[in-house]
Amino acid sequence: MSDPTVPSLHDRLVDCALALIEAGDGEVSLRAVARAAQVSAMAPYRHFADKRALMAAVALRGFAMLEAEAKAADDAIEAADALTAQGLSYIAFARAHPALFRLMFADDAGMTLPHDQCRGAYALMAARVAHMSPDQAEAGALACWGLVHGLATLALDGRLPPDPVAERAALDLMARALVARS
Repeated sequence: MSDPTVPSLHDRLVDCALALIEAGDGEVSLRAVARAAQVSAMAPYRHFADKRALMAAVALRGFAMLEAEAKAADDAIEAADALTAQGLSYIAFARAHPALFRLMFADDAGMTLPHDQCRGAYALMAARVAHMSPDQAEAGALACWGLVHGLATLALDGRLPPDPVAERAALDLMARALVARS
């Protein structure tokens, strides 16, 4: 019987690929991941058809991490404060995991990701927006996601210096606007 505390080889390969991506030591290959996992060069092929499949698994791990951080941030009593905290956690995630964040939203990586498994953080935000502004739920969710994703991308591109006060003010302005419209 396997020990549930020991990650499966599949999970270990994803962990190693994620570590290599975040280390930024260049191109991540299946061979490099196998070396990092201390398995044969062919072992990753038992779990992943090719590099794209492995990168898709890493991206899905990133979406799960982002969702967990959004859930942890969504604990404020006031809905607007919870929405602002979610946005701040999204930007913080992008800054903490820039290479992973870029992989998650890459359109040129040739990955096919199951849409429903990539929507956790967005769905949490959309539910919060729907609660705050039911008449503008769809437009409000799109506006909020556009704002946080735009700020995160600007931060990663070096166009937005770290300024937690300004970021909070921008996100809070959006959240308060949604409350005012309902």
